Amino acid sequence: MKKYLFITLSLILGLLSFNSCKEDIVLTGERKETAIIYCLLDQSEDIHFVKINRSFIGPGNALDFAQIPDSNYFEHVDAYVYECLGNDTLRTWILKDTSIENKSTSGVFYAPTEKLYYFSTSSQASLNENATFKLNVIINKDLTNEFTVSGQTKLVTGIASAQAQPGTALSFMTQNNQYSTAYLRTTSNGTGNAYILNAALNIKMYEYYGATLHDSVEIHWNSSEKEVENNTIFSSPLQGITFYELIRDNVTNDPLIDKRQIQEITIKLTGGSEVLKEYINSNKPSNSLAQTKPSYTNLSITNNKNVVGIFSARSTVTVVKKIYNTSTSTFRAIDNNSTKELCTGPITGPLFFCSQHNLDALQTYYCP
Repeated sequence: MKKYLFITLSLILGLLSFNSCKEDIVLTGERKETAIIYCLLDQSEDIHFVKINRSFIGPGNALDFAQIPDSNYFEHVDAYVYECLGNDTLRTWILKDTSIENKSTSGVFYAPTEKLYYFSTSSQASLNENATFKLNVIINKDLTNEFTVSGQTKLVTGIASAQAQPGTALSFMTQNNQYSTAYLRTTSNGTGNAYILNAALNIKMYEYYGATLHDSVEIHWNSSEKEVENNTIFSSPLQGITFYELIRDNVTNDPLIDKRQIQEITIKLTGGSEVLKEYINSNKPSNSLAQTKPSYTNLSITNNKNVVGIFSARSTVTVVKKIYNTSTSTFRAIDNNSTKELCTGPITGPLFFCSQHNLDALQTYYCP
């Protein structure tokens, strides 16, 4: 199952009391049901998650309620996603519920188990990039308090990485042994219809005891995230010295390791829709003294209920660059100057890095 990404949204309503002149002020009023729904469709994934929660209020401490699983979920949920092209419905998915076990326990809400709703596609039948997707969630169906949440979205398309070309190696060092800046770029119109774009790098390396593989280490480098214009060039800088320091700071602290090799570098570009951009901006801290910010959602709800969250889309483009591939042995993930610095430079040289690339066969730092 591919990685998935989702943002936890919840509301906490505290009870305030004030005692003055023997008069208590008590918050009263009719409870108003609030649905919290969050989903980002991504055609590069085959499992699509929808987070469906509810807000809660009751006597006592709201933080205590947050630790009760039933306080976070509706009892009856019927949810559907429709793939539509014009007036035709191409596919309909009935969402199923599942539990995941990796929710962080550092927050105030119940963990590590969390209920999510999902539907599945496949690489042979992924989400149609030309379709409109509609979400329909029926809460408490056939009960007196039934209500419906709905929304729709188009997919994010057209993102293209310039590093997808086989001969484009990342360069972190010049021939004069100066740190240089590499760039994660899109093609000339490679932002597609995205309104916000994130660039990241994942470095995978192996650590050995002699000739025996001991451990695999992955380092994530979030380069930048910024708003973009449709069908333009996006460029995100990667400072050379940061590359080597990041590797140094993430190797395993094991004195028995005597060989390290970078195996592959994965470039990931993730673009978000205009709705996602607006949602992110609306949830940033306020810069006004009043600390007021308007809420934002593209969801609608019936029966005078409340809803927060979004139903929108993102698109992820991944380029995996092998350090050495026998079928394309002249291609490199990082160029020869960068490889030499990795193996012999002052930052990572003492860490037993060596190169398995055939073009380095005559170098002292070669180790097949």
